[in-house]
Amino acid sequence: MGATTLDRTAATDHPVLDVLAERWSPRAYDAVAPIDEQKLASALEAARWTPSANNTQPWRFIVARRGTAEHAAIAESLAGFNALWAPSAAVLIVAVAETATEDGALYTHAGYDLGQAVAHLSVQAHHDGLVVHQMSGFDPAAVRERFELPERFVPTTVIALGELGDIDALPDALRARELAPRVRRAVADSVIVDA
Repeated sequence: MGATTLDRTAATDHPVLDVLAERWSPRAYDAVAPIDEQKLASALEAARWTPSANNTQPWRFIVARRGTAEHAAIAESLAGFNALWAPSAAVLIVAVAETATEDGALYTHAGYDLGQAVAHLSVQAHHDGLVVHQMSGFDPAAVRERFELPERFVPTTVIALGELGDIDALPDALRARELAPRVRRAVADSVIVDA
């Protein structure tokens, strides 16, 4: 089953935008295709226009293209099975939360706002035909050291971004995860109060 024949559209209980129902997090990346720079720019632009508390915009991104020392350094920070597939992505992005001002005033909402920015980035990328997979399995301390980040900048997530590759080329365990049914708990199980 090649990359072009796989339909991973979610079977939603209620109508949502196609771009949201179709978005998924693959592990099969085309290891040769370069990133389309305009699509990457659009994804970062979508993140730029994310709402944030008091317009503080507490998100930063380390953007590393395959073949660079920066991409290799991020790939080396990946943990477990992420290290098997993610280095094939055309771009690895570290999403960084700015948790305080230079004067030390805390941005208590930094993680929330960063998450929104990454969501905007991933939806725009999917809309433009790219695939995105976010990972928490990486060594933030190694990323901090390699990119000389001050303490107030917290590496939070690594994002693989690029063109979908051949799922059949993945190791069996990862291929099985790609083909497993997409599931989510019911909306009612996420809502604490619905008055």
